[in-house]
Amino acid sequence: MDNQKTTKNSPEKVKLEIEKKYYWCTCGLSTKQPFCDGTHKVKGEFRPMHFDVSEQKEYFLCNCKKTKNPPFCDGSHK
Repeated sequence: MDNQKTTKNSPEKVKLEIEKKYYWCTCGLSTKQPFCDGTHKVKGEFRPMHFDVSEQKEYFLCNCKKTKNPPFCDGSHK
């Protein structure tokens, strides 16, 4: 996955809900960052990362694609 496109060097603050499925973009090509919109299918190299949360609150999702704790920002963009 070294061909990922970095969308921006800052996280995206989003309110996420429990019992809902989310798909984090791993390729960086989605127009709905940080979420997947299916654009990865054109290149065929990437798959979105499915995740959910156990608590309804605001989270910081990674946009730079360098996090070691995907899909959550760990400050790797700095």
